[in-house]
Amino acid sequence: MAQNKALIAGAVVAIIVVAAAAFLIAGRGGPAATSPAATSPAVTSPAATSPATTAQPTTTQQTQTMQAGGVSGTIEIGALLPLTGDLASYGENSKAALELAQRDINAFLEKAGAPFRIKIVVEDSETKPEVALQKLQALAAKGIKVVIGPMTSAEVKQIKSYADQNKIVVISQSSTAPSLAIPGDYIFRFCPTDEIQGPVIAKMAKFFGKKAIVIMWRGDAWGDGLHDAVKKAAQELGIEVIDGPRYDPKAKEFANEVDQLAQKVQEAVNKYGADKVAVVYIGFNEVVQVFTTASQYDVLKKVMWFGSDGTALLAELLKNPVAAKFAAQVKFLNPIFAATKSQKYDKIVAELKKTLGREPDTYALAAYDAAWVAALSIAVTQKYDGEAIKNILPDVAYNYFGATGWIVLDEAGDRAFADYNLYVVIEKDGKYTWELAGVYHYSSDSFTWNIKLQ
Repeated sequence: MAQNKALIAGAVVAIIVVAAAAFLIAGRGGPAATSPAATSPAVTSPAATSPATTAQPTTTQQTQTMQAGGVSGTIEIGALLPLTGDLASYGENSKAALELAQRDINAFLEKAGAPFRIKIVVEDSETKPEVALQKLQALAAKGIKVVIGPMTSAEVKQIKSYADQNKIVVISQSSTAPSLAIPGDYIFRFCPTDEIQGPVIAKMAKFFGKKAIVIMWRGDAWGDGLHDAVKKAAQELGIEVIDGPRYDPKAKEFANEVDQLAQKVQEAVNKYGADKVAVVYIGFNEVVQVFTTASQYDVLKKVMWFGSDGTALLAELLKNPVAAKFAAQVKFLNPIFAATKSQKYDKIVAELKKTLGREPDTYALAAYDAAWVAALSIAVTQKYDGEAIKNILPDVAYNYFGATGWIVLDEAGDRAFADYNLYVVIEKDGKYTWELAGVYHYSSDSFTWNIKLQ
């Protein structure tokens, strides 16, 4: 009987935690969730069945305690972030967001009288898939069952099998490769896949009257997936797609690749005219080296360039005067999924701006939300157990309004829909800066513009 009472008490605490979450979110200005457009996919939970398991990792550190009534003590949540490597500035943004989330979640748990607190343990993935796996294994050895990140699809692909086999819930804030959209696994992604972003890029090219696009892309799971999505959508819109160079993600200089790109662009310009041709660049912070080299080719300055979420708001680009000037010359336009504006969004962005000294990317806000959804899932289940958290997480996300807005996941555990902010580099008061040029609206399949680019 005593055990039954403890279980009931635990359930009551869980209900109070969720109710308090809703109350606090409403009190902080988050609008009530509204239904998406009729064309939006419906939310579905991942299958409850678990993949075959291998031997569980040895727990060398276990700070949380399991009781009949739930969890108590310190619950460690892992984070795999690229604090160095090709997405270092993005990793820095997400780290700041997770530090803020840890503070806010623990303050909330204290108000709720919950018997546990969270601690986010950050590991540097170095933007390298093999390092991401090593760091995940190290986190698992500590008994960690929930991990936020990693940021790239190549890293997610590398760790997926280990996460599934060991029932470790992975919540990536920025992995978008369509090939990783697999129902029933332990991978969740709080961003839309490139099945949405690819068509957005193609529609930007169509909007600006382009007859041909030449694609240069990073040769990994993310780059290949986005390339394919852009190519398919552009061809359906009647745009000629010309494959430019596919480059090695480990490359440090791009003289040969940019020379190949210039030749293909020149051929397209000869056929259609410079105003009817664009380059689509799909990569990370190696864009700085690409642009520095591209600035030496007149033909590459004459056409418009489109980027992606891999380069939107990239701090490294603004730090290089040659690359920044080239970006402004070619009106380098980059989509990234947009957060829903709310009082909560304004508050989190303002705090991160104060910490970072720059505009945080949407993926940092998604990392903030991932920490909240993980903590609330633990509170609801009263277990620090990967399978239990996996099964409830989509429902918790659906009933949570976060810094990015309402999080509706599709059957593969990925964000089902979103608008896209379109950022461009401009020269302002003698300095180069990122500005919001426009927005792509998912529900109406349309653009609105703040800056005239042509």
